[in-house]
Amino acid sequence: MGSVSHPDVIVIGAGVVGVACAFELSKAGLKVLVIDKGAIAGGTTGAGEGNILVSDKDIGPELELALRSREKWFEISEEIGGGFELEAKGGIVVANTSTGADQLHSLTARQKKAGLFVDELDAAALRAAEPFISPEFESGFLYSQDAQCQPMLATALMLRKFRSMGGEVLSHTKVVGIESDNGGVKAVVTTGETFPCRAVVNAGGTWAKEIAVLAGSDLPISPRKGFILVTQAAPNLIRHKVYDADYVTNVVSADEGLQTSAVVEGTKSGTILIGASRERIGFDHSLNIAILRKLAAQAIEIFPVLSKIQLLRVYHGFRPYAPDHLPVIGEDAKVKGLWHCAGHEGAGIGLAPASAEIIAAQILANSAFMNAAPFSPNRFSSEFPEPQ
Repeated sequence: MGSVSHPDVIVIGAGVVGVACAFELSKAGLKVLVIDKGAIAGGTTGAGEGNILVSDKDIGPELELALRSREKWFEISEEIGGGFELEAKGGIVVANTSTGADQLHSLTARQKKAGLFVDELDAAALRAAEPFISPEFESGFLYSQDAQCQPMLATALMLRKFRSMGGEVLSHTKVVGIESDNGGVKAVVTTGETFPCRAVVNAGGTWAKEIAVLAGSDLPISPRKGFILVTQAAPNLIRHKVYDADYVTNVVSADEGLQTSAVVEGTKSGTILIGASRERIGFDHSLNIAILRKLAAQAIEIFPVLSKIQLLRVYHGFRPYAPDHLPVIGEDAKVKGLWHCAGHEGAGIGLAPASAEIIAAQILANSAFMNAAPFSPNRFSSEFPEPQ
């Protein structure tokens, strides 16, 4: 491998999406440099639950992406030797309103036609799967393909494998410019050095818009805040990821205001994660006790036993939100050689490997496993004026 000063591709962003892109490109034989202004997995990835979900996707391109990505996570685990708590634990979706139940039945019917494995659980089967679930729930749907991992470990271990293949990483290094020549990328400028390159992958997450602007383009990506509660260790209390059907509705909502829905899952360490809230209020880091109380109350509605479990800590993160709820994957509409892989919102951990596969195929002018046109940045190009 050559010097870090002469990479083929520079990936901006060392979260799970950026590292997955670097890993995929490096496997294809390219020299890759990863640059991040902060720590590895220090943004959305470090604030994630590790969800690898298909259950919350309606039929369409994102579901196709999710199915491929779920498969690739297990391939990656083999390649890097595991170690990041990857588990095909399955997910259970329940509904506590008649409207939610009707919507859930309709969704599962469509998903089954698309090839998802979905089993309807009656009251006895539901309680056999989750013994501590509230008796108020008389049915649910089991998605055996839903999985979970520890996202920071996954990112770190992929990065270790990437480095072993000759990849380079610069953390705590801010990108301040992206130079172009004749409409194409030629270099990335940091606070300390300029790195010539043939291509740039913008995997900046919630900061992807700012990276695009540095190159003379734009992206309509903004932060969507969410809180997570973490309990003391209570092993085997919650066996699956269990969430209310309202979660699916909230994920695809365009509402800027606060939305909450019950999402409860155990981890291999024994702690229980409780979410999920969503609101678009910029990079507001303030703690909102009212939201935390609401999340706890919603979780207790599904699992009353949680009222006896001690809360250990609370954290929040910012999901990279795109207005049409699809990730942005592909070459920039204005700047040749600038490739975007961002805007996955809360699904970045689950969708990272397949998104990276698409980016690598496009950069290398190879055929991708699916038609990636729905994810193209071109879908936003008419919204932005040409740079002056």
